[in-house]
Amino acid sequence: MQRNLLIITLIALSTITILALKYDGLWGIFAPNFQSFAEFQIYFDLVIVLGLFLVWMWRDATAAGCNPWPWLLLTLSVGSIGPLVYLIAYGTSKADQQ
Repeated sequence: MQRNLLIITLIALSTITILALKYDGLWGIFAPNFQSFAEFQIYFDLVIVLGLFLVWMWRDATAAGCNPWPWLLLTLSVGSIGPLVYLIAYGTSKADQQ
């Protein structure tokens, strides 16, 4: 059930991302985040959450004996898609479940 929810979320986010890139371009995705403090707050919040995901993925991947760099680079390049793919691929390591 949880894996199916992650897959549905990944498909929805990927579709929205592709449409945003198609209609607004790369700069069009980022430009609105700097037009007001309210929009910047949402962007900054996303940066914090992705930073926390980066730390968690680093620890989880190394505890599982995996190389964390591909996942970190994926997250830095495509945002929330990286952690979603990581969770679908690996879930959580056994170190976290103890």
